[in-house]
Amino acid sequence: MATATAQQLQDKIARLEAQNEILQAKATRATTMSFKVSQKGAVSVYGLGRWPVTLYASQWDRFLQQDNIEALRDFVADHRSELSIKE
Repeated sequence: MATATAQQLQDKIARLEAQNEILQAKATRATTMSFKVSQKGAVSVYGLGRWPVTLYASQWDRFLQQDNIEALRDFVADHRSELSIKE
């Protein structure tokens, strides 16, 4: 087995560092939520799962009312044992 030269090792380190930066950027995107306006004028939320959650403004307004948020929190708490949890 041939030994690597110092230059070859430096090149390999540079390649691995570049790959590491790409992987870290992908991981950050996967854990960060972002928002976009769809072509049809709805608001899409990315970063919750594989697919975006898309609702029109009036639907978001209804969903985000305090009573609905509390009802959702209560529902999740009451059904925690039935729910799958993705880490």
